[in-house]
Amino acid sequence: MAEEHKQGVVVHPQTTMTDSKPGIMRSRYAAGDVRRSISTFIVILLLLAGVTALIVWLVYRPHSPHFTVVGAAIYELNTTTPTMISTTMQFTIVTRNPNKRTSIYYDHLSMYVSYRNQQITQAVLLPPLFHETKTTVALSPIIGGGFVPVSMEVANGLQMDQAYGVVGLRLVLVGRLKYKGGSIKSGHYGMYVKCDVMVGLKKGFVGQVPMLGSPDCNVDI
Repeated sequence: MAEEHKQGVVVHPQTTMTDSKPGIMRSRYAAGDVRRSISTFIVILLLLAGVTALIVWLVYRPHSPHFTVVGAAIYELNTTTPTMISTTMQFTIVTRNPNKRTSIYYDHLSMYVSYRNQQITQAVLLPPLFHETKTTVALSPIIGGGFVPVSMEVANGLQMDQAYGVVGLRLVLVGRLKYKGGSIKSGHYGMYVKCDVMVGLKKGFVGQVPMLGSPDCNVDI
């Protein structure tokens, strides 16, 4: 009897542990299958999102706008002191949106003129601009009208160039833009446009001045 009782005590736990192992393993396998299914679903979802984004980008991918200076007028260009310049200018700049499906919205626009990499006019603020697809818009702001401090090199260089009859100027347009294609809108991008122009100008002349060509501007987005 003692031996039978001892055997029962020993055998019974072994039988219970052996019977419970398949259930535990099945639970672990089931949990692993669920995790693998979720991971597979997430990977497929990310791949589909990536493919969709690529297709949308290929369809609506925007090209930078084009800018060209087509006219210039100088109403004042005086060196009042060796280090101060007062000038009033007007440039006509044409911008074209080359995109077939994407329009462009500009804001925070300002424009100024520089000479030998130094600003010689005060910046003028421009209103926001909405540019439809495949359209052209002309801007013709008056720039300057106040005193601007300059270096002696700039003051002397302007006087020498006017005596020669040709002055090299740089028209600078800065601001922000964003693209809109269908219902998709991009974030804002900084925009820096520089247009190097050569104008025929003699000291004392006022009004429309001839341009040596109609240069395209460099656009940095």
